[in-house]
This record gives sequence, structure tokens and C-alpha cells, in this order.
Amino acid sequence: MKRVFGIFEAVFDIFYLAAALCLGLVLILTDENGGMRFLAGIMALVLACGDAFHLIPRIAVIFTQAEEGMRTALGRGKQITSITMTVFYLMLWQIGLSFSGGMDEQFWSYLVYFLAAVRILLCLMPQNRWTERYPPTSWGIGRNIPFFLLGLVTAGMFFIRREGMPGMGMMWFAILLSFACYLPVVLFSNKNPKIGMMMLPKTCAYLWMLVMCLAL
Repeated sequence: MKRVFGIFEAVFDIFYLAAALCLGLVLILTDENGGMRFLAGIMALVLACGDAFHLIPRIAVIFTQAEEGMRTALGRGKQITSITMTVFYLMLWQIGLSFSGGMDEQFWSYLVYFLAAVRILLCLMPQNRWTERYPPTSWGIGRNIPFFLLGLVTAGMFFIRREGMPGMGMMWFAILLSFACYLPVVLFSNKNPKIGMMMLPKTCAYLWMLVMCLAL
């Protein structure tokens, strides 16, 4: 059963990477004036390419069962993914700013970029011990605090402006859904690896975000 579920995860990851890349290319190639649709396409490619650094080694482990031999690639891939995911939210924030709505854009933009900078700095710290089998949970929680705040602020902005976003009115919910699935992984995956399967619905939420960007 474990083997079957592992193969399902690998097939799902391959589908996700292919779908995100295709959506990114569609968004870029159908943009006519270098606007928000183009930025959304770049955002999709950043998401897919960043996640590939972690998912491709993960897929290799599933099929080869050589986890120890892939330990460094898995750890560094997770680190890269953590950084590119932060960049993804900065781009999503900029897309949201292209719509009008009642909020102090300057203040919240400063906050968003500050949180992103703190998150990336924390991800670069050696204390994370990315390449170890059981990295410290405290650092996993610490580096994700600014990330969660970044996500909440971004979701809040999309919620406030949802009425003026045709086709993207549920973006705020997709963001919150992704974090709701991600939170148990951050807190409990070291103790119970099965919690890591919550990343599957989280991944579906990201694909939903990219599909909504087709409305730009």
C-alpha cells in the first residue's frame, strides 16, 4: 500500500509541475501588452521551477528508494522552494495591487516586502540544517511565521478587493486554503511523516490560483 501511494504521489507531482509550467506559458504567450497576465505567467514559472528543485529529487526517491543518497538534493531543494514560494507571493501581491480597493497600499506593501525579506533571510541561515534527516522544528516554525503573515496580508488584500476582480474573487480563499493545509505539515510532519500528504491539497490550491489568473 505504501508503494502504491508513493507512485500516486509521484504521478501527482509530475502532473502538477507540467500543469504549472503549461499555465505559465499560456499566460505569457497570451499577454498582449506586458501587463499583469505576463507577470502571472512569470509567477507560475517561478512556482513550478522552484518546486521542481524539491519535487524531482522526491520523485527520484519514490522510484529508487535511495533516500539517503538524495538527502542533500532533497534538503537544498526544499530550501530553494521555500525562497521561490516567497517570491511567488510577492508577485501575487503586485497582481492584487493592479485592482482598486480600500486600503493603504504603501504601508501594506512595505510590510509585505519586509516579511518576505525576513523569510528569505531566515531560509538562508545554516541553523535550518536543511540537509539533515530531521532538521530542527523550531527553525521550521520560525522561518514560516513571516511567511504565514505574508500570506494572511495577501489574502486580506484579495478579500477586500474581491468584488472588483472578475474571475479572481476566490483568490483569497485559495490562499487561506493553501496555508491551512501547510500549517499541519510545518508543525507535525517531523513526528508523523504521513501529515506531509497535506501538501497534495495545498498544491491543488496553487493550481487553482494559477487558473484564476487566466481571467487577467
